[in-house]
Amino acid sequence: MPAIAPFIESAAIMSLPANHTALHPARLDRTAWFATLAGLCGSFVAIGLARFAYTPLIPPLIEAHWFSAADTVSLGAANFVGYLAGALVGRPLAASLGNRPALRLLMVIVTLAFFACAFPLSIAWFFVWRFAAGLSGGAIMVLVATSILPHIPVARRGFVSGLIFLGLGAGIAASGTLVPLLMSGGLKETWIGLGLVSVVLTAVSWFGWPKTNPAVPAAHAGTHPARPGRALTVLYVQYAVNALVLVPSMILLVDYVARGLGQGSTVGSLYWVLFGLGATVGPVLCGAMGDRAGFRAAYVAGLVLQAVALATLAWTRTPAALALATFVIGGFTPGVVPLALGRIHELIPHSHTEQRAAWSRATTGFALLQALGGYGYAYLFSHSGENYALVFLCGGAAAVIAILADLAVARRPRAV
Repeated sequence: MPAIAPFIESAAIMSLPANHTALHPARLDRTAWFATLAGLCGSFVAIGLARFAYTPLIPPLIEAHWFSAADTVSLGAANFVGYLAGALVGRPLAASLGNRPALRLLMVIVTLAFFACAFPLSIAWFFVWRFAAGLSGGAIMVLVATSILPHIPVARRGFVSGLIFLGLGAGIAASGTLVPLLMSGGLKETWIGLGLVSVVLTAVSWFGWPKTNPAVPAAHAGTHPARPGRALTVLYVQYAVNALVLVPSMILLVDYVARGLGQGSTVGSLYWVLFGLGATVGPVLCGAMGDRAGFRAAYVAGLVLQAVALATLAWTRTPAALALATFVIGGFTPGVVPLALGRIHELIPHSHTEQRAAWSRATTGFALLQALGGYGYAYLFSHSGENYALVFLCGGAAAVIAILADLAVARRPRAV
């Protein structure tokens, strides 16, 4: 990564307005690139791979009689519960241990979870380790960007945030490609293979994590941070509701193509790979869009695109349109993260402590509605005669609600 960093940096700068570099001389140094790489590894392992690799493993777990179908699905939900817990404990853990030790510990925990899941000793054993993997993911989501971005020039934070959460998207893509390759060796070997990948990336990230947050700039020391009020509250609502926007495609996309459209599981898997490709490029594009247009405008534009994509999934069966909608939703699954995080930095520009607190609250709200949305959409799907379109439209309606919330605040002069 550091070896190719100058080329990435030059390309990124060339994409900015002509006077940008003159006004904001903000090239990233070697330490910043290593920190960014550490963040990418963390989001790849603890969020992307630890969560999304379980989805293609559900049929093999059932077929191998490790657990019943009902228990396998319940064990998958353990990761969501752990993610919510991690969002709550991330800040206290970092405050107690420090940023670098906390992030190292979380990477070790998720690595151990992969190896532990290779041995189905009992349902309780498996639940504990799936919960632990989710906890690590939630805590890393809270800590990873807030530990790194304070060390990054303001003008480049959207770009770096996108690179950090590129790992999340790459983990989604890997769930559709790496897992099938590993499964050729068997189910136990697949879990061990995922563990070995995690070992390598944990080692790569080990010395890249920043030790501490930098001191508050002198210009702002002793001043009270601005209180953005309603604008920040609306962002919490938007980001939490965005979970309801994303969950339908996360849980139903493959099944919709395979059974709903009658195209079979093979074609359904291809759409999941396309979803993963979108997730790979989404964070970087969203972060760059926020840098250029401002994160408020970029987030609203993202919500509009998500609403259109979900409406497309509900109302058309044209392969090209479905493929484009899948790519867009895949891109925003991790892409909303740098958008929301960048908006928090816009609203709270000078207090790293308050930025982390705000991001923790936003992540907790997202995790809560993600878990509730998963169960709620499953109930709606089963009690509506497996009506895929209804579920997708509910996700689109959630995006519209988030847009209207922003517009309502925009009419008030005190909003930021």
